[in-house]
Amino acid sequence: MSYKIKLEVFEGPLDLLIYLIKKNDIDVTNIPIAKVTEQYMQYIEMMKMLDLDIVGDFLVMAATLMQIKSRMLLPPDPSEVQAGEDPRDELVRRLQEYQRFQEIAQELQDKEKFRKDLFSRIIDIEQMNKLREESKEVFFEANLFDLINALNDALNKKPEEVIHEIVKEEFTVEQKIHEILHLLLKESSILLATLFGKCRDKLEIIVTFMSVLELIRLKEVIVVQKKVFGEIEILRNRDNMVPVE
Repeated sequence: MSYKIKLEVFEGPLDLLIYLIKKNDIDVTNIPIAKVTEQYMQYIEMMKMLDLDIVGDFLVMAATLMQIKSRMLLPPDPSEVQAGEDPRDELVRRLQEYQRFQEIAQELQDKEKFRKDLFSRIIDIEQMNKLREESKEVFFEANLFDLINALNDALNKKPEEVIHEIVKEEFTVEQKIHEILHLLLKESSILLATLFGKCRDKLEIIVTFMSVLELIRLKEVIVVQKKVFGEIEILRNRDNMVPVE
């Protein structure tokens, strides 16, 4: 696997922690550090396997989690710890502050979207009703961690390859990108799970996943969910469409 994906806009370590907290329905003020650290490390191992360029940032947070976990397992040192202080307190403060920034950013995005949907001229009732009908279905944009979770599920479901032939078919990211774009010419959307289901072995699953990441980076596709933590759909980015030969 020599193809390395350089990600520019994906989420960071605090986003992964918040993702795990929401996914496991955890109270942010009472984080089960051992459980969260174990899951956090699983995501890091997947990032290492994929050779993602962002993994270094996540290792720093991993060290912080391991330190907190150790402090919670060992008896507190009276000379270092103030009475009643929880080793998780600083992390909780960081997460709560980060969540507030996220909420403010989302509010600004919602206002921007609202302004884009305003019309400067009168349109007829039929056109207005059509626009309302089209906007009824709500989608949530999937993030990197949703994608990694889907990849992990696909790899776990795919049985170990039994080799019957010496010749092995090779797959490239470029070929898979071309295949995905052609599929999206025929279909309005594709389930990521369906793409993985067509793969014959784990290597093809990984190459397909990296192709999807590259298409996201190039803004050729967007990945969405109809509900939080739901199935991931891949759609062409209509704002950045170019002809596929």
